[in-house]
Amino acid sequence: MSLLVDTCVWSLALRRRKGTTLSVEQQRMIAGLQRAIGENRAFIVGIVRQEVLSGVRDKSLFLKIQQLLAPFPDQDVIPTDYVEAARLYNVCLDRGVQCGSTDILLAAVAARRNFAVLTYDQALIRCLKVLRIPHL
Repeated sequence: MSLLVDTCVWSLALRRRKGTTLSVEQQRMIAGLQRAIGENRAFIVGIVRQEVLSGVRDKSLFLKIQQLLAPFPDQDVIPTDYVEAARLYNVCLDRGVQCGSTDILLAAVAARRNFAVLTYDQALIRCLKVLRIPHL
């Protein structure tokens, strides 16, 4: 199954400081990303690309991360995705789960494309569970 990769996973793989100790969950995420990349199943949406690059003030590191992300195709976000994201947000809210704007847009695109989401962000995972969108 194709995967939309969440900001936290890309950031973990591309922005973490060398020598940082990773939790078992973080190690699992990086292994999942590496597998998906090797199988050409890793995808990104533009807002996630923007989030990963935001705050990288070192110009050479910014360019390096930009180049590393370049081979991953952006999944189109179409106008109906925004309406669907609002609907999904309301579904989650009705069940007592609050979702961020980027998270719920990612969920809407994943649902339309029949993709799973690769994340370890617990707030996003709660939303995905409510919406029955697969996640790894």
